Amino acid sequence: MRKDIYEGVLLHIMSETKPNYSLLAKQFNCDYRTVKRYYEAGLNKELPLLLNRKQRASVITGFEGIIADKLSLGCTAASIYSYLIKKGYTGSYPTVRRHCSKIRAEKISKATIRIETTPGLSAQVDWKENLQIISSEGKIIHCNIFLYILGYSRLKYLEVTFDRTQTTLFRCLTHAFEHTGGVPQEIWFDNMKTVVDRSKSQFSQVVFNERFRQFSKDAGFYPIACRPFRPQTKGKVEALARTMDRLKVYNYEIKDKLDFCQIVSGFMHELNNEISQAIHEKPIARWANEKRKLNSFDTQRLLAYSIEKNEILRKVSKESMIQFEGKKYSVPVHSIGKNVLLKRKNDRLEVWLSGVQIRAHPLSNKPLNYHRNDYREILQSDVFKNLEDEELERFVDENLEAYDDL
Repeated sequence: MRKDIYEGVLLHIMSETKPNYSLLAKQFNCDYRTVKRYYEAGLNKELPLLLNRKQRASVITGFEGIIADKLSLGCTAASIYSYLIKKGYTGSYPTVRRHCSKIRAEKISKATIRIETTPGLSAQVDWKENLQIISSEGKIIHCNIFLYILGYSRLKYLEVTFDRTQTTLFRCLTHAFEHTGGVPQEIWFDNMKTVVDRSKSQFSQVVFNERFRQFSKDAGFYPIACRPFRPQTKGKVEALARTMDRLKVYNYEIKDKLDFCQIVSGFMHELNNEISQAIHEKPIARWANEKRKLNSFDTQRLLAYSIEKNEILRKVSKESMIQFEGKKYSVPVHSIGKNVLLKRKNDRLEVWLSGVQIRAHPLSNKPLNYHRNDYREILQSDVFKNLEDEELERFVDENLEAYDDL
């Protein structure tokens, strides 16, 4: 007997007004027909019979403790059902499954108090997975966005990736440390397979992947894996993931992968400079206090984790050039100051940034090797920015010919 529904319809019976069954059903979280049955029973003076009716015992009664214990060990509903059969359970599998879902839902819906962390204490990490962006030519770009947020200042780091491998995770984390100016004491992750060794973990005990554990040790942070069914423990980065939906406005607007990477970089700058609803301040302003509390780290040592065999890491010089085997090769101006990966493919040198190939050069014996677009960008960004296009193109041709003669 639902006394709350009884009391709800009783007011309508006493005032002789017909209730809105659907509205009351939403209020009491039940079917509208249940509300109608109570109302009609009240009109016919049969509500006392409903009140005195005994509740039928559920087939699950007596097994609740066993189910809760097995769920805490990470067991599935199917395995728990098979176990209960051996213990004398006579009900169906759907009944067990519903009871397991109810327990999980109760875990998720527990009240969570938001705790503000101290400067430099923590950060949270997640992915915006399987994002689809459509280019201006109608091509679908499949990608992910790495999400990193400092707990105190809410300063964010975003990076577009085209896979979610452990190598990519290490690279993104290192870039996040560079962007935020240091490493916090602890970082919260969900149970992603690049972080947690799932074969050794149980519901209440997490075992970190050995290579990830070594990375965290070298970086100087303590990793924390969030409990299953408790997304609130990573609430800051979960909210950031929802914010990524604002990028959908760029569908049919971007040219290619690199263009989208630059848009996400600009979006990150906007988020860090707009007032956060949680702290009522700009993250960039709060970060001025937090960055002094972050720990230092060895960039090259951490980036070594993100380099595959036959790859070389180089930092782009102010000339917008990288050095390979004693020769210099140009790259786009936007990569100045950033670490890029060099991949040698037969007689060609590929330059990659954040999972995107930004330039390719034929291997050469010339000391200076410019791509025409790079050289034009370099001139435009410096003393020749005021030249007319035709004059600039002529100057580019003349200088590239001179480099070839060298």
